[in-house]
Amino acid sequence: MERGGSGVNDTFVIGIVSVAVLGGSAQWLGWRLKLPSILLLLIFGMLAGPDGVGLIPTEAMFGDLLLPLVAIAVAILLFEGGLTLHLPELGDQLRVVGRLVTLGAAITWGLSALAAHYVLGLSWPLAILIGSILTVTGPTVVIPLLRQIRPTGPGGAVLKWEGILIDPIGAVLAVLVFEALVDGAFASAFVGIGKTIVFGSLFGLLPAFLLVLCLQRYWIPDHLHSASALALALLGYALANGFQHESGLLAVTVMGVALANQDRVDITHITEFKENLQILIISALFVVLAAGVEWSALAALINLRFALFLAILVLLVRPLAVSLCTLDGRLKGPDRLFVSAMAPRGVVAAAVTAVFALRLEEEGFAGAEQLVPIMFLVIAGSVAIYGLIGRPLALRLGLAERNPNGFLIIGAHPFARGLAQALQEAGLPILVVDTNPGLVRLASQRGLPVYHGSVLSDQAAQDLDLPVIGNLLALTANDEVNALSARHYVHLFGRQNLFQLAPGRVSQGESSELSPGLRARVLGAAGLTYEELQRRYASGQRFISKRWTGEVGVGAWAREHGEEAVPLIVVRPNGAVIVGSPGQVLEIKSGDTVIAMSAEPGS
Repeated sequence: MERGGSGVNDTFVIGIVSVAVLGGSAQWLGWRLKLPSILLLLIFGMLAGPDGVGLIPTEAMFGDLLLPLVAIAVAILLFEGGLTLHLPELGDQLRVVGRLVTLGAAITWGLSALAAHYVLGLSWPLAILIGSILTVTGPTVVIPLLRQIRPTGPGGAVLKWEGILIDPIGAVLAVLVFEALVDGAFASAFVGIGKTIVFGSLFGLLPAFLLVLCLQRYWIPDHLHSASALALALLGYALANGFQHESGLLAVTVMGVALANQDRVDITHITEFKENLQILIISALFVVLAAGVEWSALAALINLRFALFLAILVLLVRPLAVSLCTLDGRLKGPDRLFVSAMAPRGVVAAAVTAVFALRLEEEGFAGAEQLVPIMFLVIAGSVAIYGLIGRPLALRLGLAERNPNGFLIIGAHPFARGLAQALQEAGLPILVVDTNPGLVRLASQRGLPVYHGSVLSDQAAQDLDLPVIGNLLALTANDEVNALSARHYVHLFGRQNLFQLAPGRVSQGESSELSPGLRARVLGAAGLTYEELQRRYASGQRFISKRWTGEVGVGAWAREHGEEAVPLIVVRPNGAVIVGSPGQVLEIKSGDTVIAMSAEPGS
């Protein structure tokens, strides 16, 4: 008995570790190769499943618990997605989103069902069911692709809102269609829609109100905010499901949106926690679900008929649905085309299909065993197509920047303005931010793009459009402000592109300096503090932007310009930017443009 139990435990541990390692590796490899990480997650999951090397035997590991765990994970993802939905970012595109998740979903449902019946040969009940499931896109695939593409304009916001809102709508639609097909209760489907709206809204708003009240009254300590928010979201999910099946997904979405659009308490720290959790859950879900797919079932479907079905979804169904939903012209031509070319299917579609396929097989529906491999191939195919064409299309339409190498500069004092001007002369986009109106005015008079306000404010998050910005320089005299500014933009620029001044000396009686883990990377040499830059600036040194044609290396630069000439940033001829820091030695090559502080007059 002990030996058998130990074997089961070993299998479970190996499986869980494999999920974590493969998920993390796929995410990193996708980032490194600039490929859709979801596609790699699916491939890694298949290779690790029972038909592959057998590291993740899904049935032996989870059994009947797999689908409930997937459902809870999806609920957490939708809650996190709802927390990112701020109404002001949509502007006048709210009606477009509303039509996409109603009229657009109906068009997608009808056309997908027709294609499933006439192209794939599914029976009408199965075709209608799979058409309802295909209305779902979902944040698990849309948001990672948008993060990779970084589109400008309203198209990205429309896709994010649609992806999050269509998940509960599509899932509920699929459940009602399924119950109508199995039980023959078509009239009850309309009652079910009403109950879903009522209970989903009720058990979404009540937990949101309770959480805000508790945070307002300081009834929950700071370190329990995220855990409490997650617990209340899952409570709302369970209660809503108890009154109406699958209305819990709507409840967690409503709760997230309600929290995101209230102004009584700050939930930034809760949102950051959920974003980190999102990556872990997405990685685990796709690896585990892909591991359970049978290779033989997939191989039987890889043919011209399925290729035609996928082509109809991509080239006909999605463009037609978007075109009919944007006839009022609120969404302009390039954005309409971009939205038309972005409808990948995700984990909700996979999870719902897995549940229905099992029930339908038990009910004796012929062809039900094809549903899971069909949906898996649709997910893999749609992610591959949209992931590979998304960024090139956005670049072609002028909705994305090819090389976001610009700088967001926090601080508009004299040496910050000088550095901004040198970067601008090197051909790099810049934006200077400061709360001091006088300093902002001086920066504007020098022709520098400026923003007056706190970079940490919610208003700045709505106002700042940063498609060409890829780096942050926090140059204020306050080490804490610099660190907070960097942390505020870590999800947009990445930790490797965040820089701040070295901390100054701590005077007697002052609190100790921040720990290294809380600060961004140090700009330039380790001793390049705010006080040191001020001293250099007061002594007459200025920032210069100079194209280097000499020998390779910092030594050659120092021999020509002197040891006091500190090179900070190098711009390669292809536009790539390297920022000097204690952990990043600058290698100056012929043809590079060097931004440095020097006693020479600026160009």
